[in-house]
Amino acid sequence: MLGASASSAVPASASSSGTPAVHSGSSTTVTVAAKPKPIKYKNCTALNKVYKHGVGKKGAKDEVAKGSKPVTNFTVSTKTYTLNKKSDRDKDGIACEKH
Repeated sequence: MLGASASSAVPASASSSGTPAVHSGSSTTVTVAAKPKPIKYKNCTALNKVYKHGVGKKGAKDEVAKGSKPVTNFTVSTKTYTLNKKSDRDKDGIACEKH
């Protein structure tokens, strides 16, 4: 057979042996957002423009009142947290946390 049939059971990304096929000449572009350089922010409004849910040090857990849901999707960056430690009002290791 000269060409692959449209009803072939083998995916285009695999060879007939079941191993991934190598396609020469094809390219894939992956864009990765660069991490912001750790800096000291003026206040939480400025920090939250870059870190939407706050920034915390490694291993930090949001301390909340009973019945409240803790913020778990903050950015972990010990360097940025250390520079903005003054904005951690409840001293739980997360500065400017918000849902």
